[in-house]
Amino acid sequence: MSKTDDFLVEIGTEELPPKALRSLMEAFGAELAAAIDNAPLERGDTHAYASPRRLAVLIDGLARRQADQKIEQKGPPVTIAFDDEGKPTPAAVAFAKKCGVEVAALARRKTGKGEWLVFDSTQKGRTAVDLMPELIERALASLPIPRRMRWGAGDAEFVRPVHWVVMLHGNDVIEAPVIATTAGNTSLGHRFHSSGPIVISQPKDYLDTLEKEGHVIADFERRRDLVREGVEAAAKAAGGHVVYGEALYDEVAALVEWPVPILGSFEEQYLELPREAVISTLTGHQRYFPVADDAGALLPRFITVANLESKDPDQVRDGNERVIRPRLADAAFFWNNDRRNTLDSRTESLREVIYQRGLGSLHDKSGRIAALAAWLAAQLDVDKAHAARAAALAKCDLLSGMVGEFPELQGTMGRYYALSDGEPEPVASAIGEHYQPRFAGDDVPKTALGQILAVADKLDTIAGVFSIGKKPSGNRDPFGLRRAALGVVRVLIECGLDIDLKALIAEAARQQPKSKIDDDELAKDVDAFISDRLRRYFLDRDAGLATETFDAVMVRKPASLVDFDRRLAAVQTFARLEQAESLSAANKRIANILRKAGDPTGLSINKKLLQHDAEEALFNALNTARQAVQPLIAARSYARALNTLADLREPVDHFFDEVMVMDDDDSVRNNRLALLSELRALFLDVADISRLSLG
Repeated sequence: MSKTDDFLVEIGTEELPPKALRSLMEAFGAELAAAIDNAPLERGDTHAYASPRRLAVLIDGLARRQADQKIEQKGPPVTIAFDDEGKPTPAAVAFAKKCGVEVAALARRKTGKGEWLVFDSTQKGRTAVDLMPELIERALASLPIPRRMRWGAGDAEFVRPVHWVVMLHGNDVIEAPVIATTAGNTSLGHRFHSSGPIVISQPKDYLDTLEKEGHVIADFERRRDLVREGVEAAAKAAGGHVVYGEALYDEVAALVEWPVPILGSFEEQYLELPREAVISTLTGHQRYFPVADDAGALLPRFITVANLESKDPDQVRDGNERVIRPRLADAAFFWNNDRRNTLDSRTESLREVIYQRGLGSLHDKSGRIAALAAWLAAQLDVDKAHAARAAALAKCDLLSGMVGEFPELQGTMGRYYALSDGEPEPVASAIGEHYQPRFAGDDVPKTALGQILAVADKLDTIAGVFSIGKKPSGNRDPFGLRRAALGVVRVLIECGLDIDLKALIAEAARQQPKSKIDDDELAKDVDAFISDRLRRYFLDRDAGLATETFDAVMVRKPASLVDFDRRLAAVQTFARLEQAESLSAANKRIANILRKAGDPTGLSINKKLLQHDAEEALFNALNTARQAVQPLIAARSYARALNTLADLREPVDHFFDEVMVMDDDDSVRNNRLALLSELRALFLDVADISRLSLG
């Protein structure tokens, strides 16, 4: 076994993009570990680190060199390699020449297919010193960087210009180029608290050396914890708690190398602004942490995290307070100025804003949303007038100064402006909720009208973009249609909107401007797209869900996603029953028999043609099961229905043990096929359990 030592690589750069720092760090560690494993080199655990000016990976116990590899090269069969006199043929000579030896040096090896010429050799393992620079380059080239930069006169590319590289294996420095920068053992510390190079003597000293000599906490997770602990302590000292903390901790940790929380304040008058406007002003522009009291009301305080320990922290505090005041003043101006005009007065102006070429203006989109929302409201017995009003006003806040400055407040500010205009509460709430869910894990709308508007808006977007031929391809989804489709799925299922999805999609397709795509074809494409998201939704929601279980329900194509969800839960419960494996296998067998018989239709069971006790027993069991199951299926009690059908296992097994289905007598054969068809149809009323893999 090769000797092992810890290994360290650090890529020193200009300030890295804060929102991407964690993903870059994690990807660098994972990609380098994978490259080492593929080399292969023996290694221990991998530790990835990052700060605003560095990406680093430390690997425990990396082998000094690859293990030697025994290589067998297989040549021609002996029967071809030698002639009748035992002399080498041209095939043997060519193989020996390829291996760099004489024919006499080749060995023979017997296999199940005969005897072959072989050449055994040993490939010497490469050293880690030779391998690691190219493996690091490969890992860096695989990082998720949308656009790479060039600097200087060279051709090197990276997310930011590279200024130094550290590469150590144990005490040894690997002085090789990485991204056109010769590696060494010197790093750089904090821009202000450190001066000059910092020597890293060995990998295991990396974190301590940078912290003690360079004022840099390179461990991202520890730095994030320090940010959180410091911010929470400052908020507590101010008599409150942190608001919106989790959304900012990663980003702030990616902005500082030596976090120092500082408590600041602003004028209490700005608390008269909508809560979300204050929070967006503090967090969006400045990455400040808002503070709220125990009742959730915002306090006129904020916490910023400085990147240095100042000798005069009051001056740092004053500077941050001077920065935030004009931003809050701008928000107050927008709030007051926007309310001089009602949302309703902005509807005509929506005609002047192009939504998307081929799909008209925002006014046109609002009209389509209104028509689709009205259709949904009628299906769900919700106030159609409120639905139409909410749809007409939903996009008006896009023309407000506040949303122009804070795009993330679209919908939210619409709700505030609607309430200020005296619009009904349900209308205002629907406007505020109609973008939900905005992202994975976001809440779905709480109100019925908000749910209707959210579905109508997202489905109109999908159908519209599909109608102009701009459906997603590969990883490209510039219109966020996958997110929109998942939003439709989530709202329909999680809010219990029992709607015929195909009819809803067809209605959305009919609302689109006429294009080269036929309405029916458009609806079919959108339905297939949403079905793909439906599969992803259920598989992500339940890690234990088998694809076959989803397919068993999908083949039935339930009209409503609420109905789909109930069927899926029932099939999962059924799959855990003792009888499930046998009945699933029987359904597979029945499906095969019926397919080979040409999937006969119009057959009916004639009781007089039942010849065996097993046939009669199955016939009687079917009648009993049908009477019990049909009302359960009508009531969507699918779990109870399948549980009742599970009692058919014994008569089904008995039937297949004793009865030959494909009898020579046509009438007897058709009667048995009719019996099996009815049995299969009874299960298919819930799902196709023949698709389950339970063996």
